[in-house]
Amino acid sequence: MQRENLSQTYQRRRIDDVTRRRFLMDCPIGLGAIWMASQAAKSQANPSKIQINHAPDNPLSPLEPPKPAKVKRVIYLHMVGAPSQLELFDYKPDLDRLNGKPCPDSFLEGKRFAFINGRPMMLGPQYPFARHGDSGIWVSDRLPHLAKHVDDLCLIKTMQTEQFNHGPAQLMVHTGAAPMGSPSIGSWVTWGLGSENADLPGFIVLLSGGRLPRVGKALWGSGFLPSVYQGVQCRSQGEPVLCAENPDGVTRQSRRRVLDALEDMNRQSLQRFGDPETVTRIAQYEMAYRMQAAAPEVMNLRSETAATLEAYGADPDKESFANNCLLARRLVEQGVRYVQLFDWGWDSHGAAKSEALNHGFQDKCQQTDKPIAALLADLKQRGLLEETLVIWGGEFGRTPMRENRGGGEMTFVGRDHNPEAFTMWMAGAGVRSGMTYGETDPVGYTAAENPVHLRDFHATLLHLLGFDHQSMSVRFKGLDQRLTGVKPAKVIHDIVA
Repeated sequence: MQRENLSQTYQRRRIDDVTRRRFLMDCPIGLGAIWMASQAAKSQANPSKIQINHAPDNPLSPLEPPKPAKVKRVIYLHMVGAPSQLELFDYKPDLDRLNGKPCPDSFLEGKRFAFINGRPMMLGPQYPFARHGDSGIWVSDRLPHLAKHVDDLCLIKTMQTEQFNHGPAQLMVHTGAAPMGSPSIGSWVTWGLGSENADLPGFIVLLSGGRLPRVGKALWGSGFLPSVYQGVQCRSQGEPVLCAENPDGVTRQSRRRVLDALEDMNRQSLQRFGDPETVTRIAQYEMAYRMQAAAPEVMNLRSETAATLEAYGADPDKESFANNCLLARRLVEQGVRYVQLFDWGWDSHGAAKSEALNHGFQDKCQQTDKPIAALLADLKQRGLLEETLVIWGGEFGRTPMRENRGGGEMTFVGRDHNPEAFTMWMAGAGVRSGMTYGETDPVGYTAAENPVHLRDFHATLLHLLGFDHQSMSVRFKGLDQRLTGVKPAKVIHDIVA
């Protein structure tokens, strides 16, 4: 997919407009720019490429996808730190029988681990499981509220990734690449579809758990796409967007005059130099101005009924995952295209009481179970689930054996990182409900049936939004860059409704 070259829509720079400073800036990259333009022209001539043509003055203008799609909006719930699938969704009776026994050598040979040294012991499920709903899906007793909604879920038990450290694995989930610098899923989606609300960003990020993910804002960056498509971080308490409010003594009318003058100067610069980022700057200033009026209203949880606040467990006076789930519903209700929630604290190692499976893990389950169930019920009751896709998951899975830093015994119970099998689920528009896809081996260590790489997950997500992952690309550094990368990826049609 080759984005329209905005510089072609504006007048060519006159010779007398080229200052010495500008000449020196352009000279080292001039030949490269000419070559890139020629490659772009070739890409545009390729009929397999999808053309993205937003309105010249509005890079977030709403667009229809190339193919019919049920999914109009996405809410992505990322549990930062990687929840243990073996304590939530992947029930393994055989692992329970092996609890406390030495790990087989075959589980260790040729593998890399973060916190396993020597020969660890196997670790059985820490909580009881039961079947729920008409679908009979297994869920542990840590998620009693979500268990009531299993017939709305589509569980993928055989997710796989190439990364076993948190930062690169989180980047792999949200950008399709372990190194920093690639666009996030939300950026790809808002680039391809724009926003349905001109007064709010198309891509909004909400945080809980007390800190940023390890790689920070790179998880919602726009990479090589224009910066207008990066995620905008908002807060569920206090000022929704920091520094967006006018300072004391500055009225909305005076702010409008300043922005008008600034836009005039930016358009002169755009006319002279044709830099597409100038269009982004104009759009972002205008968006910030409109958000001053729109954001406080949509982020005001006090307008919700007491019953709704209770259902989510939300408190307008505190920042929490519950607040963010309720805000996610309010945002998609207002036409925001992509809402990303990050909840920190799921790194279930045994080194600290606050993080171990028998302490911190229980707390995180309790903090998230009720709000997620309320979100699904609320979206369904309002008819929003028919056009909204809800996604839940972490960055990798957990091992069936107990970690043993230094080869010794652990005071608290924890599992090591496992990139070969983890569980994600989706609910809502476009996916089959009340089903599980894939099956892991008897102890939940690797995929035994229907493995799903993250590239396949990304391809499926784009398919649900109306895009072909192979033709949705941008020419950058001599390659047609895609969310799914250059390796093979496939759509998982068996989970598509």
